Amino acid sequence: MAATEVLRKDFDDEFPAASKDLLRFITAGSVDDGKSTLIGRLLHDAKALMEDQIEALARASTRRGLEDLDLSYVTDGLQGEREQGITIDVAYRSFETARRRFIIADTPGHEQYTRNMVTGATNADVAVILVDACKYWLPQSRRHACVADTVGIRHLIVAVNKMDMIGYCQDAFGHIRDEFLDFAAHLHFERVEFIPISALKGDMVVERGDNLPWYGGPTLLAALEEARIPGAAYGSDDAPLRFPVQWVSRGGGPGRASRRGYMGRIVSGSVAAGDEVVVLPSGRVTHVEEIDTHDGVLARAYAPQSVTLHLEDDVDVARGDMIVAAAHRPALANVFEATLCWLGSEPMSLRRRRYYIKHGAKTVAAVLSRPSHRLDIVTLARDSREATLAMNDIGRVTVRVQEALPWDPYAVNRATGAFIVIDALTHDTVAAGMIEGPAPDSEALAS
Repeated sequence: MAATEVLRKDFDDEFPAASKDLLRFITAGSVDDGKSTLIGRLLHDAKALMEDQIEALARASTRRGLEDLDLSYVTDGLQGEREQGITIDVAYRSFETARRRFIIADTPGHEQYTRNMVTGATNADVAVILVDACKYWLPQSRRHACVADTVGIRHLIVAVNKMDMIGYCQDAFGHIRDEFLDFAAHLHFERVEFIPISALKGDMVVERGDNLPWYGGPTLLAALEEARIPGAAYGSDDAPLRFPVQWVSRGGGPGRASRRGYMGRIVSGSVAAGDEVVVLPSGRVTHVEEIDTHDGVLARAYAPQSVTLHLEDDVDVARGDMIVAAAHRPALANVFEATLCWLGSEPMSLRRRRYYIKHGAKTVAAVLSRPSHRLDIVTLARDSREATLAMNDIGRVTVRVQEALPWDPYAVNRATGAFIVIDALTHDTVAAGMIEGPAPDSEALAS
């Protein structure tokens, strides 16, 4: 998706050739569960804050009459957030330890900003859901767990926060764990970990502390350092090549003024000079002649590198086309089934509104069907009675686009299985979509 692609580019450019692997994770949960304080504690105790940042925190805390540092200020950077004491936008931070690099997305807890949580979750490898030990599971905590499951996160860490407020009670922790395991039995998480913490006091965040002797598992940081990074198509060497063309260039050196180059970012797999590729949607087969970068010519390039591909044949390639491995082609269709996370303040309209789908670098007109079901985030039941989707709803629809798009199911490849829905009138992004597969009945679309 556009916003997360930009974020990924920024951080990958910041660490272009780092030897440590990179884990992306989100923090989520209900309002006032302590997400911003947790991230501040994690960065502070992991020695990831600069001296001037700590001094600024000390001054801000003193102005509020606090003796200790208010670590929530590390991520609550907007003036409105500080005044209201809530997180509004997704706050991104990066840090590293001796073992791994991390990008954190601190997502809003308020129900009104659930749509911002979708943005942060789309590219995350792990979700950390905070639960207030004093309040147990709240609807928004369940909603965030559902969103994490929907966007394909398979490793969930449940951090039971504010254990200091309940005397570090083991029975309360066990009750929260058992309640969530009953709820999560119908979700698709492959691994769920439960960690009792106190973000305020620092117990079990980076250091173990002395207050939880009955807990023998890892600290939060240790769990993140040990978390398996999924072998997603995005960075896996043996994944099929997917290269959306973002720009067509001419020129490239003496005597090559008219030579075309196709610029973009490899979103999955790798490509080498001489590889047989297909240009979609035209279906023209050719070979890669050369791979250019700012640093010179490469023999092979990997996701997520930005490169310019030169092809052996003079084929018609335009912005929005996709260059793929000839032996492993994606689906090419203009009708498919998708799960939508509705982000717009106005409900989905089947007749009064026109929509565009932005998939990779291509934007095309689209028609959305009546939802086949809407997910009830409290019961996880599929409600087929709803005729539309409202803000923060998750539902299944059939999508017909004006031109055939090359896509993979989202479960196979997040990069080519994701799209956004744009209101044609306001140009607002109103939904995030995940392609599930081919539409079973193209006649299901509303006229």
